[in-house]
Amino acid sequence: MQKADCPRHQNLPLFPESALPESIDVLFFETWARSAGHSLIAGVDEAGRGPLAGPVVAAAVIFPEGVKIAGIRDSKEMTERAREKAFFVIHETAIAVGVGVVPAGYIDQYNILKASLEAMKRAVLSLDPAPDFLLVDGIHHVPAPLPQRCIKKGDRLSLNISAASIVAKVYRDRIMRCYHDTFPEYGFWENKGYGTRDHLAALRAHGACPLHRMTFRGVLWGDERKA
Repeated sequence: MQKADCPRHQNLPLFPESALPESIDVLFFETWARSAGHSLIAGVDEAGRGPLAGPVVAAAVIFPEGVKIAGIRDSKEMTERAREKAFFVIHETAIAVGVGVVPAGYIDQYNILKASLEAMKRAVLSLDPAPDFLLVDGIHHVPAPLPQRCIKKGDRLSLNISAASIVAKVYRDRIMRCYHDTFPEYGFWENKGYGTRDHLAALRAHGACPLHRMTFRGVLWGDERKA
C-alpha cells in the first residue's frame, strides 16, 4: 500500500466540520483500516504546541480490535481527574503505548510543527509491537515509513487518537509539575507552561528560564499582547 500523503480530500469526507453528527462511530476509521488489511493500528496525537515553556509531547496508542472504553474523548474536553483515570485504563487495555518528548531547544532550532512531528515519530517508533498503520490527528503525516491517514479533529472522531491525546496531555502535565520544583517562580504546576497572566508577570519579573521557548512571542518580554 502506498504511503498516504494526507491530501485534503482524505480528511474526513463523511463528517464535514460544519455538520459533525451528535453520535460518531469512534471505531469507524479503525474498522476502515482493518478492512484494508491492517491489524496493528496506532492513533497518534500530541500535546503542548501552544505553551511558552516546556516540551511538546506526543503519544501513540494501539488497542485490540473492537475495544471501546467509556469516557475516552478529546483530552481538551476532559477534566484533569478524568484524564488521569483514563490514562491508567488506556495503559491497562492497550496492546502498546508509546510516548515521544521533544524539548524546547529543538522547538527553537526548527519550529513547533517540525518538533510536533518529530515527537509523533518518536512515539510511533517506540511502540512494541510496531504498528502497520497510523491514524494521525491533523493534516500532516508523521515522518515515518508507515501507511497512514490524517484526520482533522481526529481526537474527537477516533478512539485510538483520543486515547493518544489523553496520554500525551497527562504525560506532559506531569513533566511540567516536576519542573515546577526547579523553577517555582513561573507557576508551572498550575499553568503547565501556557501564557497565563501570572506566567507572563513572572517572565517580566525573572526573565526566561532554560525551559522557555525563546522563539515564541511573549517569552522575552512577558508581553500579554504578544503571547
